[in-house]
Amino acid sequence: MSPPSSGPQLPFPNLFAASAASACTAEALTLPLDTAKVRLQLQGGAGGKYKGLLGTCMTIAREEGAGALWKGLEPGLHRQVVYGGLRIGLYEPVKQIFVGKGHVGDVPLHLKIASGLTTGAIAITVASPTDLVKVRMQSEGKKDPGQPRKYPNAFRAYGLIRREEGMLGLWKGLGPNIARNAIINAAELASYDQIKVSLLATGVFHDNILTHLVAGLGAGFFAVCVGSPVDVVKSRVMGRHTVVKGVPA
Repeated sequence: MSPPSSGPQLPFPNLFAASAASACTAEALTLPLDTAKVRLQLQGGAGGKYKGLLGTCMTIAREEGAGALWKGLEPGLHRQVVYGGLRIGLYEPVKQIFVGKGHVGDVPLHLKIASGLTTGAIAITVASPTDLVKVRMQSEGKKDPGQPRKYPNAFRAYGLIRREEGMLGLWKGLGPNIARNAIINAAELASYDQIKVSLLATGVFHDNILTHLVAGLGAGFFAVCVGSPVDVVKSRVMGRHTVVKGVPA
């Protein structure tokens, strides 16, 4: 979400730290749902073992243990520190660049969207390797007894992918990832800003936690609806293992 538009503007380091901390908190709380989403996206057709969101969560917990729902937490936190911090922390400065120093009043919607697209693309370009590792760790299903996990932790995963697929392999799926995150970021930040301004204009809502919560819920719903198709493409591309130089996967 964008930082509040009222009051003095926080310095970028403070904004980055606050954004990263809030993004990491959200990541830890929602990761089980995200793990289930990735399994469903990679499963493909309707004949697989994963059935619906809750059914997938229950299947993962039954076969792999409840802790498996938090697979990918480590790279997920890496991702949120980098991506969450940059995309939210840069939103206001970039928006100010688009509108110019002398602008007074509400920022036009198209400039909010442009700011969201720009910050989303910049942030995910930097953070894409963390997203790749997160998807790989989340996609690992039940292993036979005694069979080790291919990606036991995030740092081992970064090294293994670099060794097997090359340095550029860490940025596999960057195209759909930029498209997905730029679209979602633009939809989320711009709609959040617009919904908040509209709520405040009614005179019923005030600039407080309730207003930010309502605006956030509306923005999140809109962003997910807009970004879901390209999110499936991103997960499918990132979930594929490509071996280079004859190194076995």
